[in-house]
Amino acid sequence: MPTARARKPVANQLRIIGGQWRSRILHFPDSESLRPTPQRVRETLFNWLGQDLTGLAVLDLFAGSGALAFESLSRGAALAVAVDNDPQVIRSLSDNAKLLNAHHLEVHRVDAAAFLTRETRRFDLITADPPFSQSWFPKLWTLLAPRIAPGGWLYVEQARPIEVPDGWELHRQRKAGQVHYHLLRRAGNTTGPTLPQPRLNP
Repeated sequence: MPTARARKPVANQLRIIGGQWRSRILHFPDSESLRPTPQRVRETLFNWLGQDLTGLAVLDLFAGSGALAFESLSRGAALAVAVDNDPQVIRSLSDNAKLLNAHHLEVHRVDAAAFLTRETRRFDLITADPPFSQSWFPKLWTLLAPRIAPGGWLYVEQARPIEVPDGWELHRQRKAGQVHYHLLRRAGNTTGPTLPQPRLNP
């Protein structure tokens, strides 16, 4: 009797974990620098933020797979702006948006710093997950500050704990594998809703 072959994991795909598109599978291009936010980390982040993002505007810098943009839209965000400088990534984001009928995803092929320099809107949540091998944050902090809406949040992933500059407050921080992830707010920018209490073992 032939033995069943073990099912190999499918590379370059991720599963949306919450909201209206929960369990939908998205594919993304093969790139050495493209590192989607792990499922465990996404679960913790949206426990921190609360699962209902209805009406919020989200900016996903260094969008890559678009995991955080699509997770936000799945939870009711009114707008997600995905920014990346890789043409393959941009095509993949657009293809996945069509697959999900994600009409509120806005995609920009541009350098993150250039986008922040020219952009005038403010966002309730900004996610920034630049390549670990590149030193982006020294030039991003001052560009990010004007783009945060009152009460808004900044989510950051890096290979090591970040050094929080003056004018910012670190609210939560964890590590999963090689990923250090952080949730920050502008100092004194507390007019928005407070964070829900996270689960003990998200």
